[in-house]
Amino acid sequence: MKLAGSEITFKTLALPVLSMMAVVAASNVLVQHPVEAFGLQEVLTWGAFSYPVAFLVNDLTNRRFGPAVARQVVYFGFALAVVLSIYLATPRIALASGTAFLFGQLLDIGVFNRLRRMSWWQAPLAGSLFGSAIDTALFFSLAFAGDADMSFPVTYASTGITVPLWMGLAYFDFLVKAACALLALLPYGALMGWLKPWRAAPGAR
Repeated sequence: MKLAGSEITFKTLALPVLSMMAVVAASNVLVQHPVEAFGLQEVLTWGAFSYPVAFLVNDLTNRRFGPAVARQVVYFGFALAVVLSIYLATPRIALASGTAFLFGQLLDIGVFNRLRRMSWWQAPLAGSLFGSAIDTALFFSLAFAGDADMSFPVTYASTGITVPLWMGLAYFDFLVKAACALLALLPYGALMGWLKPWRAAPGAR
């Protein structure tokens, strides 16, 4: 693949690919462990805190190399993460995570690319929020819907609403991801000056 007449090698993209793989694999393990501090075991898992790093990696790759290269990183990261996750988590969680990762990250790339010429924070924030929404919905429904251990009813005292455990976890998971998307603007902004932005060639996508 060429960028401004220069060949982009896998060595150049090794860091984002390996980062994607590590984040997804770690999240697939951590999502099986509730946050037990402060009585949060019915609303939150540790995976909610690790997974948003994937969107930061994706957005930085997109900024530097453009959407075509970012998609290649997602495809490589997806394949490696699914294979690794099968050994670290259950096959169902690995496949659910891979599907959610693929759709969420590709949506992030599309939104980011449409907004890349706007204010510096709008593209990464909007891309991460939209990507996180589809990722969360797909992952929790595919990984846990119908699982007896994750589907018992939970009533939230503040609202009186009763939902299956996995739905409650999905809701609070997204809230954490949204907060992390805001926090990720700090490292993204700090690295902007170091990463020369990609310029689209005529007809590039």
